[in-house]
Amino acid sequence: MSEHDRIFVIGHRNPDTDSICSAIAYAELRRQQGLAGVQPARAGNINHQTQFILDHLNVAIPQLLSDVHPRIRDVVTEKVISIHESAPMSKAIELYHRHHIRMLPVVDDDQRPKGLLMLKQATEFFLVPAEPQKLRRVRATLNSIQDCLGAQAYSLIDADRLDDLNLYVGARREASFKRWVDEIIPERTILITGDRPGIQTLAVDAGVRLLIISGGSKVEPELLERAEEKGVSILVSQYDTANCVWLTRMAMPVGSLIDDNYMVIKPNELLEDLRFKLAHGKQAGAIVCSPDGRVEGIATKSHLIKTSPLKLILVDHNELSQAVPGADKVEIIEVIDHHRLGNFHTDLPIRFINQPLGSTCSLVATLYQQAGIEPDKKVAGLLLAGLLSDTVILKSPTATDIDRQLIPWLEKLSGLDHQEFGSQLFAAGSPMASGTPARKLIFTDFKEYQVNDHVLGLGQVEVVNFHTFYQRQDELTQELKKIRDEKNYELAALLVTDIVMETSLLVTAGPNELPFIIGYPQEGENLYRLKGVLSRKKQLVPHLLKVFKGA
Repeated sequence: MSEHDRIFVIGHRNPDTDSICSAIAYAELRRQQGLAGVQPARAGNINHQTQFILDHLNVAIPQLLSDVHPRIRDVVTEKVISIHESAPMSKAIELYHRHHIRMLPVVDDDQRPKGLLMLKQATEFFLVPAEPQKLRRVRATLNSIQDCLGAQAYSLIDADRLDDLNLYVGARREASFKRWVDEIIPERTILITGDRPGIQTLAVDAGVRLLIISGGSKVEPELLERAEEKGVSILVSQYDTANCVWLTRMAMPVGSLIDDNYMVIKPNELLEDLRFKLAHGKQAGAIVCSPDGRVEGIATKSHLIKTSPLKLILVDHNELSQAVPGADKVEIIEVIDHHRLGNFHTDLPIRFINQPLGSTCSLVATLYQQAGIEPDKKVAGLLLAGLLSDTVILKSPTATDIDRQLIPWLEKLSGLDHQEFGSQLFAAGSPMASGTPARKLIFTDFKEYQVNDHVLGLGQVEVVNFHTFYQRQDELTQELKKIRDEKNYELAALLVTDIVMETSLLVTAGPNELPFIIGYPQEGENLYRLKGVLSRKKQLVPHLLKVFKGA
């Protein structure tokens, strides 16, 4: 793995206590085992019970990841190489060669984009012009030409003015040169010549815009005097004539060559959106700009094959339908779970641990034991909390002998009594009596299940009695009907579990034939009593999957 990888241990959407506590505890275990860059995260808001536990143990809430879709910022990590719009083309060629790049964002004084300069486009302009006369064109300032030539300047006039000039070489005999001078526009002419005093004098007398003397030849004082009278600028370069021609053409500012039909994207945009734009557009790349419009990078098609530095370890679930959005677009390196196996596929072998225990925290606790690592007091408290929550203080049929055997060990390490702590967390955790809005209450611990072509949406909430539920029954029923319509569920239901009486009520929004196929005693319209049912995972879900497979 790269040292820049960020690894998040994360539970399912609408996380419950086991999901949050196992994520924190397992991230700490993997950190102690030497996995770099690992940290806990959550895929949704925490419930009242989990908040009580974190506050009680003085543990920070994990980072919220609303989605993990790869974004531009995840793959465009190189330091941006840009060029100012006034810089000469020679500087651009140098940058292309030094950094092995083929496109340059052209910027202004505030590092804001002015265009995109492509290596192919630039070289075609200078090396393969469509029209031969373009070989003569030089659009530059005299200062830029001086910089490119490393020349000594004499009487530069309007040196910062951007001129559109034509470039010639004074290689004729003086007689033919006199006739040639009559054919040019002197004020738009650059003449390059070597140690030819006669040609130099004729060029000055003609009033050319710029005379470039190659080879470092000495300039006679008389010529300088005439140049000042005629308003002719002179540069003396150590380069020979051939190189002076090339470098003078390279003095053209890049701002004159840019393609102003360029694409701008933001670092937070989805990589998938860039893939679509580059596949269906004519641009070979896009300029990445910060929210305030400053250039931060270049995104090309090569970035589309880079992997995101964000990687996931899934806990308390193994189905992508329950995972944080975008999980299918990043690498999942481990899964630690105690649920049924879902539709999960990976390109490479991964660490996948799935045990039929009462909670994921129970599984994580056994991994601490196998590694010979004792969790600290806070982590032991988290593991105990997740175990007690998911097994309803060991009353759920999902509780196993291993769960029970872990209790004394976790009590000792955390300093907590499991009966007292369990009663506290369930008393603090029920949102039914706290006035939590119906929709939020339903989604507090909510999961989707696929069966044939149907999707079932099932929530669960624990209470210490059914009194408050009966007061809110109509409200919850109406909200379930809305959710069913919005999500196109075959069944939307809420399992209300009385952990004292060890029984549940199931309030539903489902098909008309539901009362005839569900197989539970009907206590009222859209309401069923599930005596002895405490576990959604082990008791309710298998039954409903069987019902709807046969429906």
